[in-house]
Amino acid sequence: MTTATFSIEMKITEIGTATKGTNPREVIVAIAPAFGKEMNKTIVKVDHAAVLREVISGIEEQGAIPRIIRSLRTADLAFMAHGAAKLSGSGIGVGLQSRGTTVIHQRDLDPLSNLELFPQSPLITLETYRAIGRNAAMYALGESPNPVPVVNDQMARPKYQAVAALLYLRECQSIVPDARPVELLAEFTIKE
Repeated sequence: MTTATFSIEMKITEIGTATKGTNPREVIVAIAPAFGKEMNKTIVKVDHAAVLREVISGIEEQGAIPRIIRSLRTADLAFMAHGAAKLSGSGIGVGLQSRGTTVIHQRDLDPLSNLELFPQSPLITLETYRAIGRNAAMYALGESPNPVPVVNDQMARPKYQAVAALLYLRECQSIVPDARPVELLAEFTIKE
């Protein structure tokens, strides 16, 4: 028995400054400044292409419409996601850092409050990223989903803390102060 292996390639094209959406079914996914650009893998070496594709697929599965933006002036997860939620036609945004940390946000919450936070990026699987997309879509459609189940490992923090700090510093090198978020087109190709 052979197991087929494949990889997902991603092409990201900037299409202009992100504007406020009007579609009430829209969920904006804000990726960090270096996501899929200077950095291409999460803290546990999962390709950004696969991560973003799963979040988008989860959003689409629930009948919502994903829109992707790149945060340029901050790599702070809460502020990226809150900015996305404020631009989203539904008021729901997802923030996604290059190391894999993720959050679902709502525009009328304070930046440091959120709907669901996924802080232990080393433990987030592709299935979890898809579930995050699904829940974000359900919030956008006015539903109250059960929170995405998360794995908690008390040893993940000490094991990955130094690496996470270094990845965040690397992410911050791509920040462009005072730049507005950029709308993106993400195209995926499966390679066998």
